[in-house]
Amino acid sequence: MYEITILQGKEKQLVKKHPWVFTGAIEKISPVFKDAGLSKVLDYRGAFIAYGWYDEKSHIVLHLLSWDKEIIPDDDWFVSAVKAAIYRRRNLFSLPDTNTFRLIHGEADFLPGIAADVYGREIRIIISSRYAKYHEELLVKTLATILKPKGITVTVDGFYASSEGLSKNAREYDEEGKETKLTDENLSFMENGIYYETERGSGQKSGFFCDQRDNREIVEEYAKGTVVLDACSYTGAFTLHALRGGAESVLSLDSSESALRHLLYQIHLNENKGVLESGSRDKVEIRSCDIFDEMRKIEDDKYDLMILDPPKLAQTKGKLEAALKAYKDLNRVAMLKIKNGGIIATFSCSSAVTRETFRQTLAWAAADANVEIQILRTLSAGEDHPIRISFPESEYLKGYILRVIK
Repeated sequence: MYEITILQGKEKQLVKKHPWVFTGAIEKISPVFKDAGLSKVLDYRGAFIAYGWYDEKSHIVLHLLSWDKEIIPDDDWFVSAVKAAIYRRRNLFSLPDTNTFRLIHGEADFLPGIAADVYGREIRIIISSRYAKYHEELLVKTLATILKPKGITVTVDGFYASSEGLSKNAREYDEEGKETKLTDENLSFMENGIYYETERGSGQKSGFFCDQRDNREIVEEYAKGTVVLDACSYTGAFTLHALRGGAESVLSLDSSESALRHLLYQIHLNENKGVLESGSRDKVEIRSCDIFDEMRKIEDDKYDLMILDPPKLAQTKGKLEAALKAYKDLNRVAMLKIKNGGIIATFSCSSAVTRETFRQTLAWAAADANVEIQILRTLSAGEDHPIRISFPESEYLKGYILRVIK
């Protein structure tokens, strides 16, 4: 086990149980680094702070795991942490109209760089740290033993693959946790009574954003009798909810033509299931475009409801300034274009953008658009995406329901 000493003044957040330690906070390490492994972390006086996982090849060289001197985060600890994450979500396994949800939420569940989602009978794992990759087979074996899924797919988050030195190649495992080749058939699952299909091992992140589950139902409440713009629609979950909520028409915008085509397929799927009224497809127009350019071209005073759910614009704090300009611009144009009294559901999924900063950005957008906005609801991810209070980065999804008054 390594012994790591933290520089004086750099221990304050670590004592408060923030789990990330970067190179600049470390005074010394013993012995000299050879391979990734457990470490005992001390402050400059030699007092115990925590146990962690040290890996100089990772962009976060030290992940803190246990602040209890008596609890060493070994393989048994890892298995216990996985079991605890599953147990905390035990109520989600018996929902009558939903069988997709987040099973493990990374650092918020004390498991760095691991996101695991349930999709019906299968599990998708997204890895974004070397720690997670090191423990991949143990993770898969534990999930297979407890849940006995039909299959498990493991992918590496493309953004972190380079910085972590990880291969992007996906791996597939059977119900016993043995590596295999799963079938090519689509995954089928249900959320809030709406049916979805997604290709195995493809698409953004895990192929479907279950963090917006609660927010989609909320947006549906505002859809009756409205003309809707669904910006960055991806495969159309917000569009489907708007249709079920009684929207008169929906324009769905996305940069991906294939995602938009899949959106139309899912409308047909839900028409056939009786979830959506026959003819719902005729209410939807799709448009592949650059969202920032297209928003300037749409008709003024046409839309009653706009949904702004762009991808992560600030991957790191270094990209924060540019991201805030983009969020401001997108929302400003929407406020100018929407009808007087119209509703905007707007989101940021960038963890580098705090809720307070996002709200201030919306205020600046409203000032530049010369409109007033009323916040009707404050939105976040569902209970399966918990926010760990000592790790504010886990509150990555922020949203608001706004009324625009001109």
